[in-house]
Amino acid sequence: MKIAIVDYGMGNLHSVVKSMQLVAEDHAEVVLTADAATIDAADKVVFPGQGAMPDCMAHLQESGLIASVRQAAAEKPFLGICVGAQLMFERSAEGPTEALGIFRGEVVRFPAAQMVDAHGQRLKVPHMGWNEMFIRREHPLWQGIPDGERFYFVHSYHFAPQDDIAVIESAYPYRFAAAVAQDNIFAIQCHPEKSSTPGLQLLKNFVHWNGQC
Repeated sequence: MKIAIVDYGMGNLHSVVKSMQLVAEDHAEVVLTADAATIDAADKVVFPGQGAMPDCMAHLQESGLIASVRQAAAEKPFLGICVGAQLMFERSAEGPTEALGIFRGEVVRFPAAQMVDAHGQRLKVPHMGWNEMFIRREHPLWQGIPDGERFYFVHSYHFAPQDDIAVIESAYPYRFAAAVAQDNIFAIQCHPEKSSTPGLQLLKNFVHWNGQC
């Protein structure tokens, strides 16, 4: 089995590759690739991203990999991470850029007026650090991960899906969709590759996932 990690010039690829290789063991070959044919031939695809969403979309367009990413998301187990996950929506408040539109909805910024905790203290944006994850709906990629487990976040924007596809929520300070899933696709806002044991468990679950919910 081959797992392709999409390299379109935007993402913390070293951490993603090393973490995937660690959990894959002898079950899968993990390849970092900017080659469309390699992505097309892979059994599973990981789509990372880091930075500003408009910049990521521009790099993805320049890479010539959009068709392969779309095809992979349509037919094989597919994991979107951070801005890679955001790119799967229709658009973002970060800039007037049309994204992939695989999910209906947009990506929105944490609103300054609401960024106050229960004690009246102002919360910083970007949201950075370890935060609890709450199970909204069971999913195979969350197997073995307790409700309330902490994952690592670095983001100023979050998913606002139009459909009921949220499977995991976090709170900062209000609840927001931290992971969404639809058919063979799982997309997560935080960084599982930087989230220690629970993050590695999620990636290990992806290695063994057949793409069904």
